[in-house]
Amino acid sequence: MASSREFKVSRTEMEEILYEETIGYLGLSVAGQPYVVPLNYAYVEGKILFHCALTGMKLDYLQENPKVCFTVGRQSGEVRRHAEADPCHLDSDSVICYGQARIVEDLDERKAVLDAFNRFYQPEAKAISLEAADKCGAVEIEITEMTGRREREGERTYWRYSFEC
Repeated sequence: MASSREFKVSRTEMEEILYEETIGYLGLSVAGQPYVVPLNYAYVEGKILFHCALTGMKLDYLQENPKVCFTVGRQSGEVRRHAEADPCHLDSDSVICYGQARIVEDLDERKAVLDAFNRFYQPEAKAISLEAADKCGAVEIEITEMTGRREREGERTYWRYSFEC
């Protein structure tokens, strides 16, 4: 991911955005065919977690190609009108996570992932039963790299953080 932009090496600001948002977009690709799906997620211990059905297109794509891109974004101001020669501007934040997704097959591990997902939204949530976990799918994304951007009043800050050693 080469770029001429100057990136700050930082994880904190991007994690703040990931902790605060609730909807992300999962990007998948198989045989040159892209597929992007919005979903609720949890950011827990440097990983993206989400629940899903036990079958479906997401899982089919993940089984074929586990490399994924996951992004969240938010607008923190109004879209501003601009004259023909003025640059477009919108105060916003975004994070793009690159990584490897894994369908959680082991039932005990799936239960733990689903519990972590639930507690991301409701810290006091009770543990789910193994029977409930058996009826719900779960996926964990191991992030290898994150990039992010914050724009305020036309000033842009770019971040990058690699999880690989």
